[in-house]
Amino acid sequence: MSSELNSLVELTTEKVETFLEGLLVNGWLSKLVNTHSYIEKSIAKWTFYLMLYSSKEELRASACDFWCNILSPRDKTEKLPIRIEWFPSYCELRSALKTYGFLFNYLSQTESIITNSGVRGPPKNIRAWIKFVAACCCVRSKQPVFSASEAEELVEVAVFLSSDRQLEGLLVLLDEFVQSVISYFTDEEWNNSCEKIARSISCRSPRDLNCLQTVECISGVSTRGNHLRSAISYQILLNCFDNKASNEEEILSFLISINVKDRSCDLFQMYIYLVLTEHWLLSNPMFELKPVIYEMWGVYLRNCSCQITSTDMRPYASKVRTKASYILFGTTNK
Repeated sequence: MSSELNSLVELTTEKVETFLEGLLVNGWLSKLVNTHSYIEKSIAKWTFYLMLYSSKEELRASACDFWCNILSPRDKTEKLPIRIEWFPSYCELRSALKTYGFLFNYLSQTESIITNSGVRGPPKNIRAWIKFVAACCCVRSKQPVFSASEAEELVEVAVFLSSDRQLEGLLVLLDEFVQSVISYFTDEEWNNSCEKIARSISCRSPRDLNCLQTVECISGVSTRGNHLRSAISYQILLNCFDNKASNEEEILSFLISINVKDRSCDLFQMYIYLVLTEHWLLSNPMFELKPVIYEMWGVYLRNCSCQITSTDMRPYASKVRTKASYILFGTTNK
């Protein structure tokens, strides 16, 4: 296409890119591709790399819109309406994220998981990266783009990006991103992958308030979102107890055994346990079928709400008591 355009308007080689940039920004490149239902390799690669690496906002945004238009479903046909001669691999997407400073081997979130040489705010191209990957996830039924293992890593990336304070300005976009990625799996794949994702995320989550942010950045608007939130909370709890508990009942037995009246009791840690347990149990409707679990949960809540007095001035005493009372009131009035 680019060679045809070149000969058509008699442009020199040096001016071809400038001409194509104009077509891209003005939307004419998208119209040409839609008309021919075809995008050749050179144009696909050029727009993809512009989207992920260009320093010019207008070109980044236009290239992103170009790709999102190509990947946008127009109807329920089995295939994409546009034949794409070249499509980026997952390795290229992963490489771009590394270029932005994303730390794939981070062990905690005590600091930002994106390091970008002292530049304040999110990397300039991360917004386009997120939109493109989300668009890829939405065309699963027409053209599977990622393997199950790649999609699992993308869920982890999405969760940790969402919980990174450096990216707070992108929270709405990141929430949509998380939902898009977890929707990519088939039901069978999700049943196998959810626990694996939860274990991986929990191993990289610190045992402080940051782990709550990791869990709470996952919106509970979908069944899968709730499932993942519950699974991550459960795995973090197991890690917190250092093999002192290995299943649901043992976790709750351990929590019930903690004497919150003891002045040496770490109420800060108790608050973390309380919130994690809330997300673990209340985000998973399956526990409604396990009355023993809910009975033990009620005992734990009553311990926290009744055994800590209003005059207890220990740090986090008020938070634990108030939180437990609120949850207890909500669960008993369902």
